[in-house]
Amino acid sequence: MLFALSTNGIDQAIFHVASALEVPVLILALLALALVVYELGSYLVELHKRHRRRFASLQSAAKQARQAFLRNDRSAAAAAVRDIPRSPAMAATLSFIIDHVWMDGSEHQVNKALADFDFEAQRRLARTRLLVRAGPALGLMGTLIPLSPALTGLAAGNTAQLSHDLRVAFSVTVVGLMIGAVAFGLSLSRDRMYSQDLSDLQYLAAVISDPRPTGGPTSSPSPPTPAAEKIAPATRSTDL
Repeated sequence: MLFALSTNGIDQAIFHVASALEVPVLILALLALALVVYELGSYLVELHKRHRRRFASLQSAAKQARQAFLRNDRSAAAAAVRDIPRSPAMAATLSFIIDHVWMDGSEHQVNKALADFDFEAQRRLARTRLLVRAGPALGLMGTLIPLSPALTGLAAGNTAQLSHDLRVAFSVTVVGLMIGAVAFGLSLSRDRMYSQDLSDLQYLAAVISDPRPTGGPTSSPSPPTPAAEKIAPATRSTDL
């Protein structure tokens, strides 16, 4: 008897906790929907800026910036790559590279700037990746919580309450699944775009920081001629 009373008390406590969560879950679902709409708008703006990306333009800008550095003209190098960035974070990183390349210890500073850019991109992606999990979770919670009063209304013959609770439950389910699907697509596409931005920055940093003169001889040695291969053993035997 005592065990039954204890179990009944626990059931009632859980029921009241779940009932109290209904309004916060609905509010969070609406906030998540607003956030995913905002992220979708931001993504469309980012996608529009990336339509003008061409590797030929990137290669030409990197070559012009390198030639400007060879002339010790840092302002001309900055002007050559002015149209390359496609986001404020990319523009800030590229500006840092232009300001610090060809200086003492610049290699470590540039590598750190590139790593920070990648970290910022991952932090940007974390918002939509969170919505991928949070959207369906909120939808499931918003579905299950109203089912209890709906079943109570069904048992009491209150069809109006049953209809209202089921309508809320199914609506939240649809909203949660839509949030998760849109956020998943945004995460995949943005991951590809940010990886491309990082690759472009790494290419620019590598080309700009190359100190060799344009059109000069390469540092790789030429292969030995057959005559040299024949002379080498004779030289070694003479030395012995």
